[in-house]
Amino acid sequence: MPNSQLVHQGFLLTRQSRDSRAGTEIVLWLTSEQGPVKLVIENQQPLFFIATQYRAMAEASLSRAKLTYQCKDLPLSLFDHSPVSVFYFTAINSHFRAQDLLREQQIELFEADFRLHDRYLMERFAKGGLQFIGQPSQRPGYIEYQQAKIKPAEYLPEFKVLSLDIECSLQGELYSIGMHIPASEQQAEIATVIMRGKPQPASTDITWVDGERELLQALEQAMQQLDPDIVIGWNVVNFDFRLLLKRAEKHQLKMRLGRGNSYASWRDSRTENNQGFITLPGRVVIDGIDGLKTATYSFDSFSLEAVAQTLLGKGKLADNVADRMAEIDHNFYHDKPALAAYNLEDCRLVSEIFEHTQLLDFLRLRSQLTGLELDRIGGSVAAFTNVYLPKLHRAGYVAPNLPADGGLASPGGYVMDSRPGLYKHVLVLDFKSLYPSIIRTFKIDPMGLIEGLKTPQSAIPGFREALFSRDKHFLPSIINELWLQRDEAKKVKDAPRSQAIKILMNSFYGVLGSGGCRFYDPRLASSITLRGHEIMQQTARWIAEHGYEVIYGDTDSTFVWLNGDFNSNQADTIGQQLAEDINLRWRQKLRQELQLDCHLEIEYETHYRRFLMPTIRGSEAGSKKRYAGLIGEGASEKLIFKGLETVRTDWTELAKQFQTQLYQMVFHDQDPSDFIQQTVNETLAGQRDALLVYRKRLRRKLSHYVKNVPPHVRAARMADERNLAEGKPQQYQHKGSISYLITLNGPEPVEHITSPIDYDHYIDRQLKPVADAILPFIKLDFDRLIDNQLGLF
Repeated sequence: MPNSQLVHQGFLLTRQSRDSRAGTEIVLWLTSEQGPVKLVIENQQPLFFIATQYRAMAEASLSRAKLTYQCKDLPLSLFDHSPVSVFYFTAINSHFRAQDLLREQQIELFEADFRLHDRYLMERFAKGGLQFIGQPSQRPGYIEYQQAKIKPAEYLPEFKVLSLDIECSLQGELYSIGMHIPASEQQAEIATVIMRGKPQPASTDITWVDGERELLQALEQAMQQLDPDIVIGWNVVNFDFRLLLKRAEKHQLKMRLGRGNSYASWRDSRTENNQGFITLPGRVVIDGIDGLKTATYSFDSFSLEAVAQTLLGKGKLADNVADRMAEIDHNFYHDKPALAAYNLEDCRLVSEIFEHTQLLDFLRLRSQLTGLELDRIGGSVAAFTNVYLPKLHRAGYVAPNLPADGGLASPGGYVMDSRPGLYKHVLVLDFKSLYPSIIRTFKIDPMGLIEGLKTPQSAIPGFREALFSRDKHFLPSIINELWLQRDEAKKVKDAPRSQAIKILMNSFYGVLGSGGCRFYDPRLASSITLRGHEIMQQTARWIAEHGYEVIYGDTDSTFVWLNGDFNSNQADTIGQQLAEDINLRWRQKLRQELQLDCHLEIEYETHYRRFLMPTIRGSEAGSKKRYAGLIGEGASEKLIFKGLETVRTDWTELAKQFQTQLYQMVFHDQDPSDFIQQTVNETLAGQRDALLVYRKRLRRKLSHYVKNVPPHVRAARMADERNLAEGKPQQYQHKGSISYLITLNGPEPVEHITSPIDYDHYIDRQLKPVADAILPFIKLDFDRLIDNQLGLF
């Protein structure tokens, strides 16, 4: 039996709070050096604040309703410096009832929306790792601690991770469930499938069951025996678990998939995106798609096949949904061992993607930095609140509520009007994390704004009449600490930590400018972005004093044309000298004018030997956020495209290959006329048909496209009409991606082409825009070059 006085450590997996007979109860599940641990914390009181001037009215209303509460005046104030009173409740239900009653009285409540367990953890600065004591009891498979107490701790967990995937019919009838746990130092690989049917010889480890009910019951047993901390999968929440619980309901089963034989529970989202949430007490369920998006990964398609091919160089055997479903159905009835192998391969692919991307390391570090749940999607506002609010309370303030009007838009980042042209020797200088640097330097902070307005004579000026305290603030020091941690992570090449910190730091500006954040104030966001405008413009003036021209600026990047002949070493030297001079000038300027230490740092980033800044199509004005350039020499030479067709997912492979070759030739001073004519000839002759496919994502349900019906939607509808006519399942009703061609009769899906290809479309809409962006700068015209070719067809 564990000693109740010993301090143990663990990592937080799940958290819940509820009313019990004895009062409120918070349940925290941890993975620890002892194995799974359940902490029970009793009699914590949910609360909210109101302005003290409304205390008597509030108490009268709650007393009439016979609600049990305690009320105190506290040495805290609102952002308008009004004193506040706090109301405590012995039950979560009473807390909710009180909110409804007081809102009916038009009494504004503050911080009423925090869940009891979230506030408990936040106020103790508990993020991920915990140390704990309590009264231990050994339970089957875990240790339960009553009267638990916690503190934050640095604890590095060894998660036990299970990859889960189901196979089913198109109607949702369950066929099999695959499970995979990668090998570790503690245990060998576990790879197993639960399959409906009579036992057959198979190379895969298969547990055979009679029917669907038995399949679900076998999953319950397997989950308790394997006892994972984390369950991963691909669309595992909104497909696999949604279907599992739906089929369990059909059989009048409640699935005991959590620790301690606790029940799984499902909650539908309040939005219309058909998303839901699964809760398995003691286990975390992480969807690979959501996790990669949270870590800022981007793919043309987030299908398991596409992501696995991109990251691992391997994938499924079939990519077409209809063909895959037919194969699954066939194998279930005729070759169950093949279906088991297919099922298990999906599980392995997900395990390997998580390992390859170090995704769990990233999510663990995010949790340790912010207190967010491991499975939380997005959550930048919650992360900021978790980090900031406990410090604010200790400084004597209660947080404001969300803006009633949803918030006013703040100015965006600085984007300079570009000077279009084809250049030699363009340098790029970037400010390192510009917005976090501005926050650090100019002390931009929610509480700092309130305190600065109280003492304007000594405050730091912001924008829109903002004033910031020089010494009463938290955000600058929070960012400084994160900055140091990221520098250390970079030094030791800890990519997940570096990425987690970068995302967190860069989210702070967006949070302060978001009407969905309780600390929103247009003066805060504007004092960041408009200061950025000022910094970029002043930097350009200093560069001009050196005799160089800034041809473009974008948020934190400055593009400098050297206007002369230089070799790479000379260009690098100029770039480094410019960065050193600008940094020195900013240090001097801020010290002399505002008596501030400067945390702005510009770095010499890139030397483009050749550089194109195109015009806006159909205009003489320079484009923004669109350019191309050539960097490096010899074997290290590389073409860079930003915002142009080559990096756009909605352009064909024809356009991408054409652009790459065309720009290579122009950047190397080669005449592209023959190449352009050859490309047009081969396209018209049908020799490049394989490059003409468009692939676009359906971002809404097909039925939601009513007024505006773009080509890919028309193709998707045509495909599903054909599928219905042939007795095949519909593929595109609920989002997805569609591949199609433009024919003489309009867009048609690649699997159902019935009309001749419209080659003129591809010449006019794919090749011509690419050519027109660069040819005028070398005195060539696309239409004139191909006139003779078109006359031949």
